[in-house]
Amino acid sequence: MKLILMTKPTFFVEEDKILSNLLEEGMDFLHVYKPDSSPVFTERLLSLIPEEYYKKMVVHGHYYLKDEYGLRGIHVDDPSVSLPQGYNGKFSRTCTAIDQLKEAKKKSEYVFLKHVATENSETGRKGDFTTEELIDARKQGLIDKHVYALGGLNIDNIKEIKQLGFGGVVICGDIWKRFDIHKQQDYKDLLNHFVKIKKIVD
Repeated sequence: MKLILMTKPTFFVEEDKILSNLLEEGMDFLHVYKPDSSPVFTERLLSLIPEEYYKKMVVHGHYYLKDEYGLRGIHVDDPSVSLPQGYNGKFSRTCTAIDQLKEAKKKSEYVFLKHVATENSETGRKGDFTTEELIDARKQGLIDKHVYALGGLNIDNIKEIKQLGFGGVVICGDIWKRFDIHKQQDYKDLLNHFVKIKKIVD
């Protein structure tokens, strides 16, 4: 099963060091998700990460960066949006419903299925799908190695996601909540937690 990390939507001082360390620890793909940001800041972040990791990196927006830096590909967050005109490289998509998976998988390298697990225990936002719905989708061949679970994934539910037949997990909050960008400089706790997740995924 693949292990994907989504960046925080904002930039912060230690970000390039943390991302480089996580890539070194064996992250499969890094999704650079910086909505509503100027591309110059993403360019700066990329310039601080070793070039050897660019082939593991995917951009959400500012798609020209894919070719400029030799990145792995681009990601389209809205399932109804078409690819940029003339684009013919690797790409992935986000799906918000199971019935979108069949069509999305035809051309995408892989797809994210969003809101799979409980998003936030504080707000009580639940996942959009029951376990039964996900099992049925797997039986129909809709969930397979090309579909990665997104939303609410953590060290406690990754094993269940693996058993449901997903090809990967997209981690975000469970990693980033272990580092306070305003107060911390030491990110050992974050790295140690990532290693624990990696062992479960492998």
